[in-house]
Amino acid sequence: MPATPAYPPHSAPRLFVDAELADGAEIRLEGSHAHYLLKVMRIKQGDPVKLFDDRSGEYLAHVSALGKREMMLAIDGKTRGRENVPDLWLCTAPIKKDRFNWIVEKATELGVDRILPVQTERTQGPGIRPEKLHAHIVEAAEQCERTALPSLDPLTKLATMLEQWPADRHLFFADERIHASGEGSFRKALVAHAGPAAILIGPEGGFSDGENDLIRALPQSVPVSLGPRILRADTAAIAAISLWMAGRGDWNPVEPPAA
Repeated sequence: MPATPAYPPHSAPRLFVDAELADGAEIRLEGSHAHYLLKVMRIKQGDPVKLFDDRSGEYLAHVSALGKREMMLAIDGKTRGRENVPDLWLCTAPIKKDRFNWIVEKATELGVDRILPVQTERTQGPGIRPEKLHAHIVEAAEQCERTALPSLDPLTKLATMLEQWPADRHLFFADERIHASGEGSFRKALVAHAGPAAILIGPEGGFSDGENDLIRALPQSVPVSLGPRILRADTAAIAAISLWMAGRGDWNPVEPPAA
């Protein structure tokens, strides 16, 4: 006799819906969501779908009615609540469009709580398109099974961000100038500076001398090195997030209590 498959099925499509979900509710899908399920996933009536709302958590639903361009989903029950996201922000200067989209996507997958695009003297490109970046955030969250979306701030000038910086949040400043001096160990900085944190990554070409001085003048600033090699801005962002998540974030499994 074959074994009973795991439920809810891991292969079920997973979607973000911008509406509060609840047990027993019905959700109507149309537009891109319906097209994806109907044309790409070839979903049929009765098939399972996972939904999350960035408010209450994740739910399992099934297709209760199908049309040519729309469908109804009936929610069967909650599978898990909204996750507790590590208290880490990413402050980063926009770079070339595709590479910045990639940073936002990977930062979402890695678990950051907030993304703050920063305008610097050497920032290149026409700026950011929030609606496109939000779409990348949603797609990444759907793929990596996040139940909470990182918030996305509007593009802000570096000086303005520093003026408004919260007193209780450390700002780990990736400074390629300090490695040769033997200072700036990220590992030591993580040990010495617990609590709410943010990572600041500069643009292509780095921060100007004046910006470097301005960042260092912030009492909450913690200059750190990302090693002996000069990293691209997108590489630096992902490396720094990974180091913080491994040291202070939720990458370390929680050990079960002793019997």
